[in-house]
Amino acid sequence: MAVTEPAPVAAPAVHEGILRRQSLRESAARTYARSLPIVPVRARGLTIEGADGRRYLDCLSGAGTLALGHNHPVVLEAIKKVLDSGAPLHVLDLATPVKDAFTTELFATLPKEFADDARIQFCGPAGTDAVEAAFKLVRGATGRNGLLAFTGAYHGMTAGALAASGGAEDVRVTRLPFPRDYRCPFGIGGERGAEIAARWTENLLDDPKGGTPPSAGMILEPVQGEGGVNPAPDSWMRRMREITAARSVPLVVDEVQTGVGRTGAFWAVEHSGIVPDVMVLSKAIGGSLPLAVIVYRSELDTWQPGAHAGTFRGNQLAMAAGTATLAHVRENRLDERAAVLGARMLARLRALAADHPTVGDVRGRGLMLGVELVDPEATAPGDGPEPPPAPVLAAAVQQECLHRGLIVELGGRHNSVVRLLPPLTLTDEQATAVVDRLADALAAAERLSFRRTTTGPVR
Repeated sequence: MAVTEPAPVAAPAVHEGILRRQSLRESAARTYARSLPIVPVRARGLTIEGADGRRYLDCLSGAGTLALGHNHPVVLEAIKKVLDSGAPLHVLDLATPVKDAFTTELFATLPKEFADDARIQFCGPAGTDAVEAAFKLVRGATGRNGLLAFTGAYHGMTAGALAASGGAEDVRVTRLPFPRDYRCPFGIGGERGAEIAARWTENLLDDPKGGTPPSAGMILEPVQGEGGVNPAPDSWMRRMREITAARSVPLVVDEVQTGVGRTGAFWAVEHSGIVPDVMVLSKAIGGSLPLAVIVYRSELDTWQPGAHAGTFRGNQLAMAAGTATLAHVRENRLDERAAVLGARMLARLRALAADHPTVGDVRGRGLMLGVELVDPEATAPGDGPEPPPAPVLAAAVQQECLHRGLIVELGGRHNSVVRLLPPLTLTDEQATAVVDRLADALAAAERLSFRRTTTGPVR
């Protein structure tokens, strides 16, 4: 049965007015506001209420920031406690009880072998700031400048982070193949494709004529998010750890989006059992507020005082909210819940492929899920085995989801992957509603696409 959200009784004029003023005042760089023309005024858990009176199930979750959903009681209470205490809200990098509690809780969640010999650097408030700090750290510690990164990567929007991301145009890093089952760069997929990708990396690093500068570090995502929800095989993660360790190349793992239970383990590196040299953390660690850190092995701590700083690295409210979030996820084993519920949703989404040839692939880990949409009637580029991506259909699905009260994100190389990042507090009933609305939206978008194809543009 089709699942739709009832239309609002009336749309207040304030809704349209705010959207109009936003389009006039904000820069052309705005992104989410273009595809999601809503004005949130209240939110709780999975649900957002707009100024137009409509309610939405939010499977964007602040691009993965809201591990506990919107305005979770433990987060609000933690923030209120700090505000009521009279504690300073801005302290640079001074020690405070709030910071001490956050650091203690964070280290308690990290893999023990890593946490027992680790240091932490509080960075500027965004994940990209932490990525820049990680690059500066490993370059200073090794005395080398080269960086190793992967196709399809996304590490942020500042200059160094962009250079290491998949869309970089001025490439100053060595680009390595990221293994994928669907659209495998070697046309193989599976364990064999991942092994070839690892051997390619190993050979390139050891080739004196390979053109690879001495590497200060390798950065990778355990699951590529913006790149299309591509989980790295555990065996390949272990191979990257072996390759980098054997060559004294620090391994930097970007857990900005995969951390705090998102993938079905508290930290995504736990799936493979590797111990990285540096972990880049942001998003969910701030409990919905801006916070970013790097945690790294103590032997890399060669910085002099002031070598890295940031005016807002002492965000006390974010640390309090982060402590509450980390503790709640840990104590309630929400990472395990994400693994179970994510597997159930993944199975239901994969079942869509039987009735929808436009579903090329469904993949993910935990509550980090993606549905890649394709054009089954078109010829694949280079006569490859997979149909070409369908970004127009994906955009239509996103809009049909919005009409049904479901907020989803798009990603992937061609923006043809519908992404789901629901909070870890998702209930069974909500998970069913999310998949039902997505399935209904997909069917509607396909019908619209068919009409356009057979009769021309729909007016």
